[in-house]
Amino acid sequence: MNTNKRWLYLATATLTLLFLGLIYAWSIFRAPFSELFPDWSISQMSLTFTISMIFFCLGGFAGGLMSKKMSVRTRFLISAIMLFVGFFAVSMVNTSAPGSSLTMLYIFYGVFGGGGVGLAYNCVIGTLNKWFPDKVGLASGIMLMGFGLGGLVLGSIVNGMIGSMGLLPVFKILGIVIAIVCVLAAIIIKAPTAEDSAALADLAATAKVASGKGAAATAAPAKDYSAAEMLKTGRFWFFTIWAILLNSAGLLVINSAANISVAFGGTAVLGMIVSLFNGAGRIIAGNNFDKFGRKAATIVNNSFMLAAGIFLALGGMTSKYIFILIGLIFVGLAYGGCPTITSAYINKAFGPANFPTNFSIANFSLIPAATIGPMISSALLEAAGGSYNTNFYAIIGFSAAALVMWVLLNISSKNA
Repeated sequence: MNTNKRWLYLATATLTLLFLGLIYAWSIFRAPFSELFPDWSISQMSLTFTISMIFFCLGGFAGGLMSKKMSVRTRFLISAIMLFVGFFAVSMVNTSAPGSSLTMLYIFYGVFGGGGVGLAYNCVIGTLNKWFPDKVGLASGIMLMGFGLGGLVLGSIVNGMIGSMGLLPVFKILGIVIAIVCVLAAIIIKAPTAEDSAALADLAATAKVASGKGAAATAAPAKDYSAAEMLKTGRFWFFTIWAILLNSAGLLVINSAANISVAFGGTAVLGMIVSLFNGAGRIIAGNNFDKFGRKAATIVNNSFMLAAGIFLALGGMTSKYIFILIGLIFVGLAYGGCPTITSAYINKAFGPANFPTNFSIANFSLIPAATIGPMISSALLEAAGGSYNTNFYAIIGFSAAALVMWVLLNISSKNA
């Protein structure tokens, strides 16, 4: 049997996630919405993104549960419908009724958009990881690079469309295009058959022998944990806290990268550079995971974030832009690496059988991180009179705490 078709599936999955990553591009839409609805406060509009992230996690969890009963095609088609309805309905908001329009935005962009992206995201990652048991880190890294760069790659195009066509017509087009992409994914991407799985298992065993892990190749397969069993293990919680700490550290500054650059004499273009290294970090983390394992991949990622805090702190103390530039690049690398390591680790540590559900549960770590990072960042900025230095010190603190979790994870894993 020819397993080369998995590369077609991976390319399709990456393209699909590139479009789904537009859900992260809320900042592109926020300013045009504020022009259409000047009565909306910044906090009201920011709540839209918060809702979309909550339902992204809930959509992923629902997708994990549905994976046991529904085919890949059915789940993709459901997500296509949700995203079409969500984006198309946003285009129908009424500028003369700001109150009801805000509610519509919460429901259709936040609930339908976030939920639809979460469902499709879980379907893509859950299905493709089954095709790459020998390269789970690399496959996750490539796909998540597409997801992370969606806002960057397509954001400028969408921004140009908004300038020439207006905001609301663009939402109609996005609803149609994203739905078509999901339908194409439903047609192309398929789950491995029993024959495929047997051939892929042979590939994985061969890869282990070639990498000098022959004993591991002949060992019994790792236990497949149910969600309940996974939640009872200490290593799941140590890993989850580790991920929350590093994601929170990244979010202390990553959403303000352009402002930080300008504050230290640079340009706003640095925000784009950070996004590029965010994508690169996903590939690096995946490659490290496949070649060196979880312990090495996580300590490298932890070190990236610690280095980021140190360089940023040096930049804050000396006002030298080069330190700020290097620090923010390390932030991008570390923040980008976390979702790839999460995908690969949950698959390897708790087995592929229940991966869609287990992975969706692990993704809930995004919610506390998205709350803790920005909340602490705002409080520190306000207390420091607008200086970013205390945020830089906090990154070092979060990274040190994550290192403690890394040690506990290693101890827990040995006892597993």
